[in-house]
Amino acid sequence: MSRSHSSLRRELGVWGATLMGLGSILGTGVFVSIGVAADITGPTIILTVAFAALIATCNGLNSAQLAANHAVSGGTYEYGYKYLTPSLGFTAGWMFLLAKTASGATAALGFAGYLLNATGLDHDFLIPVAIAAVVIMTLVILSGIQRSNIVNVIIVTITLFSLIFFIVAGLPLVISQGRDNLTPFFQTATDSNISLATVLHATALMFVAYTGYGRIATMSEEVREPRQTIPRAIITTMIVAMVLYMGISTVAVGSVGAKTLSSATQIQVAPLEVVASYFSIPGSSQILAVGAITAMLGVLLNLILGLSRVLLAMGRRGDLPKIVAHLNSAGTAPNLAVLIVGVAICALVLIDNVKITWSFSAFTVLVYYTITNLAALRLSPTERLYPKWLAWIGLAACLSLAFWVEQQIWLVGLGLILAGLLWKIFFERLRWAYLRVEGELETEMGRPK
Repeated sequence: MSRSHSSLRRELGVWGATLMGLGSILGTGVFVSIGVAADITGPTIILTVAFAALIATCNGLNSAQLAANHAVSGGTYEYGYKYLTPSLGFTAGWMFLLAKTASGATAALGFAGYLLNATGLDHDFLIPVAIAAVVIMTLVILSGIQRSNIVNVIIVTITLFSLIFFIVAGLPLVISQGRDNLTPFFQTATDSNISLATVLHATALMFVAYTGYGRIATMSEEVREPRQTIPRAIITTMIVAMVLYMGISTVAVGSVGAKTLSSATQIQVAPLEVVASYFSIPGSSQILAVGAITAMLGVLLNLILGLSRVLLAMGRRGDLPKIVAHLNSAGTAPNLAVLIVGVAICALVLIDNVKITWSFSAFTVLVYYTITNLAALRLSPTERLYPKWLAWIGLAACLSLAFWVEQQIWLVGLGLILAGLLWKIFFERLRWAYLRVEGELETEMGRPK
């Protein structure tokens, strides 16, 4: 029996949803992108982490109230259709697919980088190892949300332990070396002066590191009592993430300096492991490596989950072939959508450049959350859970930050938005032509001979 229009089972509570959010946030953002942003803004990365957290909080609360009122798979793709226009809804879905596929490739490369560092293997194996990680996580997700959640709980527990260890173990070095490494504070890793442009660029990159809370909204169809569960899970996720990110960025830059952090990101794709090697506690870098490896797998797991649910939603609405909306016999996973996502992430892994994949993810996800905030402005008074000004702040911040990434990145992004909208027009016309021909054939067959 076909289940192409069936709902996914509601199996996640507050605890499970929060861990899904943390599994998405505590990964590439903390283990890789802090090094990418430090290259741009030096010690000021500590401020950009805080700025990004404030913007992400506004977006998180707006996502929470939208998901609480419209708890179906698809996130902002669905909110755009319900509260705005089909074109904006489609653009949100298209941007999510592009952004999170790029993030998935970054996570896979980050996993491979940390694993190869920890095992001492040659970095020529970076791409094959990254692709193997994507394949393994895809197979886990095909087994259903309950097993995926169990794997995620184990991953997040190990990751949290390693990050807390990093902060505690690094404090003595920050106390002894922090004055030298944090001054001059307003200077980049290449010793040039900080400008507003560099701060906004780094803030845009760090904003993406927080957006894992969106996985809770994207998977809201699988959450029990969504109006209560989703806001609690997102708020809890954001608080934990902000505290950890502030602590980690301070220890990372304060202990070894922005230059070392930036260099470790570009050469080894494993900045925190390199920082931990300077700690006085034996085995520090190994502990960080284990945490990073599990964190990257956690991000990869949650990204594949979120991406497959947006494909599911787009298939249901007819923006993609309806076959991608088919669920397995147990109603726990859209198998074809999961496989498509896995293949797409593997394709981007071949670029083998975390800065490009992360910067592209930054632009596309900022466009996505611009549409989220627009949708939040359209909530009725009875639907609204938080003040309207939060949506205005989120809208202004996302729209402006999107164009502070590298020019070539946002030009490509705008081109892809146009390409996506042209696809929507073409696919709609193709579908209507097919339906018209099918209708004419049925009419012809029904006529008496």
